Amino acid sequence: MSTTLAGGRAARRQTMRRIRPRRSPAVPLLLAVWAGAAAVLWLWWHNTPSVADDTGRILNAGRITGLLAGYLMALVVLQMARVPALERRVGSDRVSRWHAMSGRYTLCLIVAHVFLTMWGYARQAGKSLNDIVQQTIDSINQLPDVGKAAIGTGLFVLIGLTSIGPVRRRMPYDTWYHVHLLTYAAVFLTYWHQLTTGNDFAVQPMAKTFWYGLYGTVTALVLWYRVLTPIRLNLKHRMRVEAVIEETPGIVSVLIGGRKLHRMGAEAGQFFRWRFLAPGMRFSSHPYSLSAAPRPDMLRITVKAIGDHSERLRELTPGTRVWAEGPYGAMTAQRRSRGKVLLVAGGVGITPMRALFETLPGAAGDITLLYRANTTQDLALWDELAKIADERGARLMYAVNSPEGERPDISAESLERKIPDIERHDVFMCGPAGFAQSVYEALRGAGVPARRIHHESFEM
Repeated sequence: MSTTLAGGRAARRQTMRRIRPRRSPAVPLLLAVWAGAAAVLWLWWHNTPSVADDTGRILNAGRITGLLAGYLMALVVLQMARVPALERRVGSDRVSRWHAMSGRYTLCLIVAHVFLTMWGYARQAGKSLNDIVQQTIDSINQLPDVGKAAIGTGLFVLIGLTSIGPVRRRMPYDTWYHVHLLTYAAVFLTYWHQLTTGNDFAVQPMAKTFWYGLYGTVTALVLWYRVLTPIRLNLKHRMRVEAVIEETPGIVSVLIGGRKLHRMGAEAGQFFRWRFLAPGMRFSSHPYSLSAAPRPDMLRITVKAIGDHSERLRELTPGTRVWAEGPYGAMTAQRRSRGKVLLVAGGVGITPMRALFETLPGAAGDITLLYRANTTQDLALWDELAKIADERGARLMYAVNSPEGERPDISAESLERKIPDIERHDVFMCGPAGFAQSVYEALRGAGVPARRIHHESFEM
């Protein structure tokens, strides 16, 4: 059964008003981050006297690793705050990669800071490296706020271990997600000893003011965008499940009704983090893309059953309350810079592509959708896509395995044969990481500039 949501013309008019191609602010943001790191290094250098012996060198190495770790902690939390300027302009997947990389560097700096500082303290007390464990215990018992910092460090290590690829893949998403939220507690516990035991903040009042400002700003952003904004959004729109429809075996669409949903600011290509207030699902929040253009009274997601949460969506009943956060994602019409567009979808990555296929403005022949699936039975929403293509004069192509299981050829040569002017297209792409990488390489081989290949991973 199909769940066609019409309204393409109205959605295209709304999209046309929003098309103001903008560059991602990623480069200025990264420059600001490096400028902050340079300021931290200057603070350390300014407060570092001449070092005459190895003990002094070890302690000063412990100071700089601690200062940099404290700076990166604030950035790690900022990247979790879901600030719209990051989530919608830079892209949620890119911010997630920044967060993961920052987290790894932070953990390494924390471990180095603890080791070097305790080693330096041990040398000052006339002890050897073998006494570092006892020195750590003594510091926890004697120095202010170091006990709390030790607990926070333990939490950071736990979070880091559960974020290792093989470990994370074996953990249920909900378990990993809730363990990851302990980052807030870890940062809170480790923050205070920076001010009470950090020499740089004792001798530089302006440095302490900056640190308060940095952490205060990040805390305010977290409270506003992760707590207050979702509460306001859900009280205003009061969303509920209207229906659950099976599209193909293993893939369902969930229709979500509410009040004035068009005022949520969602665009085709974006996603929300959904929490369904049903038994067994209340504490689970998962990202799913919109699979149709937003309507004033209806939103739709289409989901493949690949885990406990997605499998339980088919059990939802009409009237179930829905709690959403968003919209997020930067893969919208704002990224478009050319008249012609190729949309490439792999598997359930069709969901944001279907919404863009319906709403991206264009004359007949300007919009092309290439849909990759294992079999024709796996082509979810195909009837809708065919109807949209017919109404708009758009091109719709699919690539499925042969009856013998042979994978279709999606290479630079095959793309150039099917789309001779492909180098003059913008390309929007969504699908599994391996698929996306192979298609990206084929597109580059076909002459499409990297700046016109727009990809956002749904594996988050």
